[in-house]
Amino acid sequence: MVKTANQTDVGRVRMVNEDRAIVQENLNGFVLAIVADGMGGHQAGDVASQMAVDIIQSELQSIARDATIEQRRELVKQAVELANRQIFDVASERENYYGMGTTVVTVLADTQSVVIGHIGDSRAYRISGGAIEQLTEDHSLVNELVKNGQITREEATHHPRRNVLTRALGTESTIEVDIQDFKWQTGDVLLICSDGLSSLVSSEQLLRLVNGEEEILEDKAQKLINEALEAGGDDNITVVLVSNAADSLSGEAEHFDGETG
Repeated sequence: MVKTANQTDVGRVRMVNEDRAIVQENLNGFVLAIVADGMGGHQAGDVASQMAVDIIQSELQSIARDATIEQRRELVKQAVELANRQIFDVASERENYYGMGTTVVTVLADTQSVVIGHIGDSRAYRISGGAIEQLTEDHSLVNELVKNGQITREEATHHPRRNVLTRALGTESTIEVDIQDFKWQTGDVLLICSDGLSSLVSSEQLLRLVNGEEEILEDKAQKLINEALEAGGDDNITVVLVSNAADSLSGEAEHFDGETG
């Protein structure tokens, strides 16, 4: 059984929450989780992020219960690409929305497998046992500088241009979506978040809080929000936890026949 928790907070500095998240726990046997972090003035950012989660969720409603991994990957990719086109069109047509865009992380999971599609610097992590792994790669200027050896990972955390994205949803007519899939185990937890969390709370702290004493997933999500607020809360903070829980065997076998790895 896959369980979820979903929390968001405007933070201590911003007046408007431009983050959006949607979680759908029973989508033809799958769990769908989407996090989007909008950008653009005059509240255009929250328009972009709301459009992203709505369009992607809508496009995935028709997914077949026995969809193969390849079909799931293609559906997620097409849904994100459609959201990109529609956001770009709205931004092009209306002057006050010009230049708006959003990050997005889309997770489609059952008890065996996870498909992730993402653009921007919102992140997905996997917590498995005593380890945390960042699954997504930031499409950001500072990440390019780190990869090229021009700045260190530590310097990136405080870089004045750390919010500059190299790829976002809705800012170009076409977009490249990063798509991945993997198997996950009972007890694994996925953490999906906007950079309002990941830029202020270290991976080690994320791991400690997700693996903490609390049994209730919502409590863990709230603790993650609180940690970012205590660290300054200089951006909107959104957290979704997706847990491959151990307390149900129902549906365990129904996707085996269609998996292609």
